Amino acid sequence: MGSADVRLRPAGDDAVLLDCGDLEGALRAFSRLDAAREAGELRIEDLVPAAETVLVRGGEARAPRRLAARLEELLRGAETAAAREEEVPETVIPVSYDGEDLAEVASLTGLSVEEVVERHTAARYTVAFTGFAPGFAYLSGGDPALDVPRRSSPRPRIEAGSVGLAGPFSGVYPRQSPGGWQLIGHTESVLWDLDREPPALLMPGGRVRFVAEREQVRGAGADRAEGAGPEEAPDDAGRTASSAEASTDDADRTETPETSQRPGRLALTAVTPGLGTLVQDRGRPGLADLGVSPSGAADRRALDRANRLVGNAGRAAALELGAGDVVLRAEDTLVLALAGAPRPARISGPRGERLAPAGRAFRMDEGETLSLGAPESGLRTVLALRGGVEVPLVLGSAAADTLAGLGPEPLAEGEEIRAGDAVQGPVGLPEPERADLPRPEEETTLRLLPGPRDDWFGEAGLERLRGQAWRVTPRSDRVGVRLEGEPLERAEGRRDRELPSEGLATGALQVPPDGQPVLFLADRPLTGGYPVIGVVREEDLRLAAQLPPGALVRFLPERPGLAADAEGPAADSPADAGSSEPGPSADVARTTGDSLPASRPAPGTHRPTHAKEDRR
Repeated sequence: MGSADVRLRPAGDDAVLLDCGDLEGALRAFSRLDAAREAGELRIEDLVPAAETVLVRGGEARAPRRLAARLEELLRGAETAAAREEEVPETVIPVSYDGEDLAEVASLTGLSVEEVVERHTAARYTVAFTGFAPGFAYLSGGDPALDVPRRSSPRPRIEAGSVGLAGPFSGVYPRQSPGGWQLIGHTESVLWDLDREPPALLMPGGRVRFVAEREQVRGAGADRAEGAGPEEAPDDAGRTASSAEASTDDADRTETPETSQRPGRLALTAVTPGLGTLVQDRGRPGLADLGVSPSGAADRRALDRANRLVGNAGRAAALELGAGDVVLRAEDTLVLALAGAPRPARISGPRGERLAPAGRAFRMDEGETLSLGAPESGLRTVLALRGGVEVPLVLGSAAADTLAGLGPEPLAEGEEIRAGDAVQGPVGLPEPERADLPRPEEETTLRLLPGPRDDWFGEAGLERLRGQAWRVTPRSDRVGVRLEGEPLERAEGRRDRELPSEGLATGALQVPPDGQPVLFLADRPLTGGYPVIGVVREEDLRLAAQLPPGALVRFLPERPGLAADAEGPAADSPADAGSSEPGPSADVARTTGDSLPASRPAPGTHRPTHAKEDRR
């Protein structure tokens, strides 16, 4: 595979999407780039393989022109990749073929139930990519005769261990979740276990084989079938040569921060926890191979500012406050700070009442109460505690990922909050809050880099996107901001097409079939199956995270040239983060161009607007 076989598409400030044309090309590109990363030849943060693409994020991906120049060399690293592929162990998964849709799959394929099982177990699978949920692997290499569509009506609940088919892929649900795959059986193998290293049983590039457990083949509602499968599950089924499912009581098991952490000192008690108050830090970058997206604080700048104010290290966790009132009682003498969305804050206690300032550290004594009202503008406030909020780490982070179900639950009434030891230095100097946060019925402008799939909408689609103010709906959350307005229509020739799943960047503006965009935030999925028309600039993500329901958003597509990319600073510097293409679907390696006319409102500005004027 050479660079001529791959098309680079922009995917925001810090990522590019390698369009490889098909699954086989994507698997080859991922294998070779991953080998180059392991060998220290490629400096990036994440590789996200998908059905026909590979998303390259962070590091050298911030400089697309430079990466394009190296791509030929990187993708021709066949010897290293091929040698590594030979070393990949095979994971054997025993299956009881008793799925609810087994008879339906047999009917769709024109095979008998026994033939479905024989073909499913005869294939040798490769983990093409992960996504949907941590530990969920899309397995390629199955028998083409078992290519069946997803269910027309997804099930609201599918049990962990369910084995399913969808299109050319097989998969196993790692935890209970909704889903639309055709279920043909179940396994007792544990696909996702935080007490295992690594937690995911199946990872991109791995090899997989299914075996039928004896006398367990039957269709939904059918009589038990004799001679169930081609072979009996071996004693070590569900294990790999590297003992991925080694017993948790192995004597040589390494203790990690995820499984052991000393408790901190009691600092606060939640009298009124608020709505969706979460523990957050900088998240879990670099774990795409486990099917885990970065997550972390929605407004990263607010987190960093609050931690600086109390003298914490950057890794310290804090509380991210959502909507509603919050009341916390101090159980010790504390130093705290507020950043992000401003809200009324008052401290009360034996010595009377006083205001808690924003943008500077303040003290609370034991027995005093901090009362916080609803945000005056914006949506999310960060409350930092000197020493950080201490909770057990999950995959190296304290962050609560609401989509993946990782990290601590939302703060509950009466819950105790403990302080850690993540102190870096003295209390910081005051940092005035910016006054430009979004408000309901006011317009906020977000800069957006077109791509990777702006060609699905053409210039007319981009013009409709930027030509109206979109309203934030109440269905928005940390996963994404759901918008409503005049629907975006796909370009001619794209309207009846489906986009194979591909990697997503934070800030991606995805457009479902109804034409109403979704702006993905911190808890975004790793991959998605609808076209992304553009990605919000990194500098404006803090505003996107602060959009309250009822706010109006105007997108300003930008198309900077790539001259700075060729002569700029190191590839992992944020100064390189502005590269994009000048027109729909152009190859990043060939692009030059100018920004769009600067006649739109300046980024981060907003103005009062009547809703009827903009809901066209």
